Amino acid sequence: MRARKKAWTEHEIETNERIIKNAADHKGKWSEYFGNCNPIHIEIGCGKGRFIVQTASMNPNINYLAFEREEHVIVMGARASTGVPCSLGFIIGDVSDISDYFNEGELDRLYINFCDPWPRRKKWHKRRLTHSNFLNVYKKLLKNGSGIHFKTDNKELYEFSLNSFSDNGWRLKNITLDLHNNGFEGNVVTEYEEKFASVGMPIYRCEAYNV
Repeated sequence: MRARKKAWTEHEIETNERIIKNAADHKGKWSEYFGNCNPIHIEIGCGKGRFIVQTASMNPNINYLAFEREEHVIVMGARASTGVPCSLGFIIGDVSDISDYFNEGELDRLYINFCDPWPRRKKWHKRRLTHSNFLNVYKKLLKNGSGIHFKTDNKELYEFSLNSFSDNGWRLKNITLDLHNNGFEGNVVTEYEEKFASVGMPIYRCEAYNV
């Protein structure tokens, strides 16, 4: 179910300092925006922001950016981050335009959590965030040796993604078919993940590195 637009959405966008206005103006200059040269990690499709807010609060020496195209969703993440000590900003934008916001080699990690699997028609597969069209863009934006942390509840998308990573020259690591039962440490649970895991659905996870 899609989240309904909140009456306070526009006001939050205007007043919340963590929602970055004119984010493209910071392309190539994010170290100036954050006031340091710490690594930059971004989450593509942050939803309500639980994952990125918690992750950022646990890692004060990393700069985080949350990327989301739905204004009425991203404001909830920005509001949830209020008062949380962390280095975090929110960008309202579409992943198809991600190159407008970052220079080549400017990023240190991407998180892709529970993205739309686009399952019904094969021609829609190119919309998947792990399709080669997107991977080629990510590879330019990430530093050499940096990577993508990917999670999904959709087995078909996961298998597609593993093949896509491999076919495009990414090195796979920490592949799991049941994240919550394999002893993996340090996992931060998203809203969707909690919902799926609570009914016994396996969570699939892997890391893919730009080599």
